[in-house]
Amino acid sequence: MSETVADHVLTRLREWNVEQVFAYPGDGINGLVSAFGAAENKPRFVQTRHEEMAAFAAVGYAKLSGRPGVCMATSGPGAIHLLNGLYDAKLDHVPVVAIVGQTARSAMGGSYQQEVDLQALFKDVASEYLVEVNVSEQLPNALDRALRTAIAQRAPTALIIPADLQEETYQPPQHEFKHVPSSPPDHPRASVIPPSEEVARAAEVLNAGEKVAILIGQGARNAVTELREVAELTGAGVAKALLGKDVLPDDLPYVTGSIGLLGTRPTYEMMRDCDTFLIVGSNMPYAQFLPEFGQARAVQIDIDPRFLGLRYPTEVNLLGDAKGTLQQLIPLLERKTGRGWREKIEKNTGEWHETLTRQAMLEADPVNPMRIVHELSERIPEDAIVTADSGSATNWYARNLRMRARMRGTLSGTLATMGSGVPYAIGAKFAHPDRPVIALVGDGAMQMNGMAELLTIARYRELWADQRCVVCVFHNGDLNQVTWELRAMGGSPKFEPSQTLPEVSYSDFALEIGLGGIAVDDPARLGEAWDVALSTNVPTVLDVRCDPEVPPIPPHATFEQVKALTEAVLKGEPDAWHLVAQGIKTKMQEMLPSRR
Repeated sequence: MSETVADHVLTRLREWNVEQVFAYPGDGINGLVSAFGAAENKPRFVQTRHEEMAAFAAVGYAKLSGRPGVCMATSGPGAIHLLNGLYDAKLDHVPVVAIVGQTARSAMGGSYQQEVDLQALFKDVASEYLVEVNVSEQLPNALDRALRTAIAQRAPTALIIPADLQEETYQPPQHEFKHVPSSPPDHPRASVIPPSEEVARAAEVLNAGEKVAILIGQGARNAVTELREVAELTGAGVAKALLGKDVLPDDLPYVTGSIGLLGTRPTYEMMRDCDTFLIVGSNMPYAQFLPEFGQARAVQIDIDPRFLGLRYPTEVNLLGDAKGTLQQLIPLLERKTGRGWREKIEKNTGEWHETLTRQAMLEADPVNPMRIVHELSERIPEDAIVTADSGSATNWYARNLRMRARMRGTLSGTLATMGSGVPYAIGAKFAHPDRPVIALVGDGAMQMNGMAELLTIARYRELWADQRCVVCVFHNGDLNQVTWELRAMGGSPKFEPSQTLPEVSYSDFALEIGLGGIAVDDPARLGEAWDVALSTNVPTVLDVRCDPEVPPIPPHATFEQVKALTEAVLKGEPDAWHLVAQGIKTKMQEMLPSRR
């Protein structure tokens, strides 16, 4: 049989070492679906329950593997469903390639069923590379460019292939006018280093400072050794943007933890008091949590010139990759002999960890959500991967989960979309089938799409050498993050019709589909439940009924701000006094003396 265009697409994906395509079928990609069958499902067609979940799984795979994720959907509604996941990739700078079907070429422009202007639809989200393939000779160049551009620009790209073209015989490009060939798949690499005089200027700024603070993001992931050396030489503390939470472990005494609204007190204090500021691979957008403008001399290192000097008035901007640039910078740095600044940071950080423990162990009704993550931190495997959804659970992931050296963690950092936690975990399991994965997910996200994707986990679990995949549900019956935003930002009490969720047992659902399920409503059983979930070689849902009134109060919040929040909730909250009591108890833990 002759090779069809769809056959060639899969052949080329195999040549790019693409092992799976996260997808959902439809008649707009029937030719491609048939090609998977003819190719004995290589690469593997991973059927999610929804196209948006296919895109999210591809994003999770790309974030946690370092390789491009590939997703596929039919024309019209299927292509539209991909958008949220692709925007997640765009905003977090993740390489993802979307392959989508389209109405047959003969029907285009005729208001045919499911005909959507996909060029217009994907113009923004796939702005780095978007092409519609209308003759087979456009391949393999179009597919190769989609992959090469996604990798080089760390961005989503899209390839549109009309349904009728997929079934035509493949004709490769020839050596003739207006035919574009393509070289074999490869992965060229280069280390981008800024000019030596710019590096010297950066060293002068850092050497002149007495109180150095460092902020790292996901762009610093390849420079762990260098970051530790810079921190030792400069006596700096290191704060982490959420996407960089797993870059340095939290057991380093000078790592102050997360920054921002979901950040820690020692990070807040370090930014408040520093006189020199180094940003490495971070585009954290909340400038109000950085040093006051004019307070600190600043240096930034980033591989993308578009983000240099964007968030803070930096004196020296170094365009380069983190590892190579820091390697050039380190020999020029002078070791600071006075260690008072570092000692203060380490003391504040140690006291903060004690505070988090006290807060986590406070009684609640029935389980304190902070304790869920605290107990996980006490027993999480060294090679675990953690995904977090967007919602109040993100607070506890950001503050209470202590990363160790080999752990990985991620979430939807910039789009902050609900519904990414479970499909991210699926992508993580395909990226690392031999490592345990934990998803921290609110019950709102579970009802949005997480329960459906448990079916995907059940379907593919046998492919994973280590089947441990724990979906921990923060079961509080409330769209909790929005509830707290209403209270804190709008000065409004909880609006029950919009915020309260219908009741369902997530553990029972897991058991019904052949997974493990553990329900917890007693804090004394929480540690044991984690032990069981993390030691059982079967994907498990840990369904923890937790208190929705434990407030995610930022550590920099003053008592005046807490008082304003209290006045808002007393306007009409159904359980106002319990909420106020929990807030006061939680905030008071920051005021207690340290045992250090």
